[in-house]
Amino acid sequence: MVIDMNYWGKVMKNIIILAVSIIGVYLGFKLAIFYIPFLIAFIISLLLEPCIRFIMRKTKLKRKTSSIIVFIVAIVLIVGLLVWSGVTLVTEASNLLMGLNEYFEQGYALVQEMLSKIDFTKLQIPENIMSTIQNSAMEFLGTLTQWAKNALTGAINFLTSVPTIGVYTVITLLALYFICVDKVYMIDQLEHHLPETWVKRIGIHLKGLVKSLGGYLKAEVTLVFISFVITLIGLYIFHFVGLNVQYPLLMALIIGFVDLLPIFGSGTFMIPWAILTACTGDFTLAIAILVLWVIISVVRQFLEPRIVSGSIGIHPIFTLIAMYTGFKFIGILGMIIGPIILIILKNIFATFIDKGVFKSIFER
Repeated sequence: MVIDMNYWGKVMKNIIILAVSIIGVYLGFKLAIFYIPFLIAFIISLLLEPCIRFIMRKTKLKRKTSSIIVFIVAIVLIVGLLVWSGVTLVTEASNLLMGLNEYFEQGYALVQEMLSKIDFTKLQIPENIMSTIQNSAMEFLGTLTQWAKNALTGAINFLTSVPTIGVYTVITLLALYFICVDKVYMIDQLEHHLPETWVKRIGIHLKGLVKSLGGYLKAEVTLVFISFVITLIGLYIFHFVGLNVQYPLLMALIIGFVDLLPIFGSGTFMIPWAILTACTGDFTLAIAILVLWVIISVVRQFLEPRIVSGSIGIHPIFTLIAMYTGFKFIGILGMIIGPIILIILKNIFATFIDKGVFKSIFER
């Protein structure tokens, strides 16, 4: 039997490229999390770049002067939002944490009331199964309450750790200043220290990645931000008119987070919230929540075709698998990171995917 060394050499080369690329993406995310202040500064700088160019074009000022003007305005807005949201979130989270036991008791009473209205004798359900259903419902409520306590406690601890937040904020702002002011210098230095072939290859991949991932993230963040603002305004209106919305900012953040998840949407949280509110007898708030959800959905459907330039070309089932994989590895945050990694891998292995992954690796 003659072994074709050229063929198996090609196969091993493709497998090694595949493995190294996946390891590289994994290490890249690890480094991104480790250097999170610089990543945040880089993302903010991308958002500020159009403003800097606009001022340069309209006023004929140099990049450094235009960057400083935009940076100062951004600092005022960012610090103001951080202070307001931090104080509000700590207050709302603390109040919610203290009232969780009361909400658990209300949930227990609601479940008991719903079960008592069902005539199980007609359904002929054995008593042991009924007992199991009740215990499972109580266990679910208990687990949900404990998860909420842990999440709220963690959020409060993070928001009240002033030295840690202070260090993160200062480093992020300093990095943002240098990136905005010295962007051209940094790019020149990068090109100077890297081989020319690397620069070309990295440039090609970055252009494709920015087009797919950058466009997707920019569109999603814009849509989620609009949904968050509408939700926040709506919930504060409900709060001020006397409806039972005690934690508007916290609820708006939760809805915004759910809306950020691919496949899911604001209705994933708002519809069950409206149903539970209706079950407690507060039909006015339930209708108000549904009306707010309809407004968010209509605005999103109207804006989405105009903001999202095109589909990312990934079937929802693969997005769902990526979300589940991310969740299993790093928890709730992984549901957002998983699809992002999927988009990056799709961009890197576009040639492999177009031809067929296994065909690309094993075909002669």
